[in-house]
Amino acid sequence: MNILELIGRRNQLFSQDVEKYNEELINIISQSSFLVLGGAGSIGQAVTKEIFKRKPKKLHVVDISENNMVELVRDIRSSFGYIDGDFKTFALDIGSKEYDAFIESDGNFDYVLNLSALKHVRSEKDPFTLMRMIDVNIFNTDKTLLQSIEYGTKKYFCVSTDKAANPVNMMGASKRIMEMFIMRSSKDITISTARFANVAFSDGSLLHGFNQRILKRQPIVAPHDVKRYFVTPQESGELCLMSCIFGENRDIFFPKLSESLHLISFADIAVRYLKERGFEAYQCENEDEARELIDTLPEQKKWPCLFTASDTTGEKDYEEFYTDNETIDLDKFSNLGIIKNQYNVFTELALFENEIKRMREKGSWSKDEIVELFFKMIPDFAHKETGKYLDSKM
Repeated sequence: MNILELIGRRNQLFSQDVEKYNEELINIISQSSFLVLGGAGSIGQAVTKEIFKRKPKKLHVVDISENNMVELVRDIRSSFGYIDGDFKTFALDIGSKEYDAFIESDGNFDYVLNLSALKHVRSEKDPFTLMRMIDVNIFNTDKTLLQSIEYGTKKYFCVSTDKAANPVNMMGASKRIMEMFIMRSSKDITISTARFANVAFSDGSLLHGFNQRILKRQPIVAPHDVKRYFVTPQESGELCLMSCIFGENRDIFFPKLSESLHLISFADIAVRYLKERGFEAYQCENEDEARELIDTLPEQKKWPCLFTASDTTGEKDYEEFYTDNETIDLDKFSNLGIIKNQYNVFTELALFENEIKRMREKGSWSKDEIVELFFKMIPDFAHKETGKYLDSKM
């Protein structure tokens, strides 16, 4: 499957920048040690492979998913083989005591890259998963950042999201608050991050769901009014690696908008995807019709689809990588932009920590309490409840 063609492109987005700096990348990576957290997720695997193929001195990978970690190792061995450096994987929960013991045993790394995150807008539908999202996206980041400072790490990178710019959902807002936390520690360690577009066919994504629907012989559903920027898995790894290695303190990297990177709707990709699979997209009127026709249409080389308007909580009408009040450098790289940040003390962080601690100690909390706290942290937070979530749709 040609992912580039499906997302409306012919060329890799960052190839010019990566090729220009590849010799320097190889030189730095081959002499350095790396810890990749969340390394078995879609972006984490892409980053891990970008590091591995440049033969690091040490590369340790941590992820909570044992199965995905097994696949990562199989993928690396099948694609790149072996290196002389120390390559190990650990199926650990970053928030656990076992992870802390792992760091105490050998926490000496030149670079720590944190790709661990709850990335779905779905995660904000209930107060319990929402609290876990806060823990994973914010507090685990702060914990591993403080550990990196303690053990003398040279550079800490963590992934953000385009949804952190003028956020409209809790997931994007959690990443914006995460950015505030890492900026707080930037006086003690060099940090950088990246905001980027949807990673095409990443685990759990709508496009990845297309594969599952074909495999399970089920209708394909997509919004026709939601347009997004897309990068390939490899491009997501390259973006993170470039930010980690070349980002100055407090830099946020993002893909530079150009003719190569443009908005495309999920419905348009669905039509292209089915065409590549040898099917014509057949648009249905409702879910019942789509489920019924799946038994007969594929034999006619047609696939039942339901393309609807988006009406669920947390959907953003458009994507943006930076806001009007951020300082931007568009000159250093060909296809990478950089948001430049000055050191800033966010006095709201203590309030956030104390309020979350209070909720947890009480043993119960509501979504409204958390939303109210997020509004205190981000005054221009544009969150709106519609009463509908993606789990209520096919």
